[in-house]
Amino acid sequence: MKLVNDPNSPAAIGPYSHAVKSGKLLFTSGQIPIDPLTSSLVEDEITVQTNQVINNLSSILESEGLSLENIIKTTVFLKDMNEFKEFNTVYEERFSNHKPARSTIEVASLPLDCRVEIEAIAEITSSQE
Repeated sequence: MKLVNDPNSPAAIGPYSHAVKSGKLLFTSGQIPIDPLTSSLVEDEITVQTNQVINNLSSILESEGLSLENIIKTTVFLKDMNEFKEFNTVYEERFSNHKPARSTIEVASLPLDCRVEIEAIAEITSSQE
């Protein structure tokens, strides 16, 4: 097992790593829409926040030589399921033809009162070890 902390991602706001690498899998912690340059939440709009969350996930994956294409499963936490359509539009654009398994859950609250959080499981191929 290897703990992963990406210097280009927002600092963890608690006692956890950005990700954990175990065998051929990388498990990311839930990412929220914090801009790593300002350490602040981005604009309070679901499409802007979704893009930032995916940027943060991408950065963690890239720190381990991976990309969104390596993701096999995501879990999405939305503060308001009424924003699912707008969230889904951005998610589909960013993942393009790659369609990992996904669960989407509406929650009462998220850290820093953001609108979306996403965690992912990525597969490490033999060429990426």
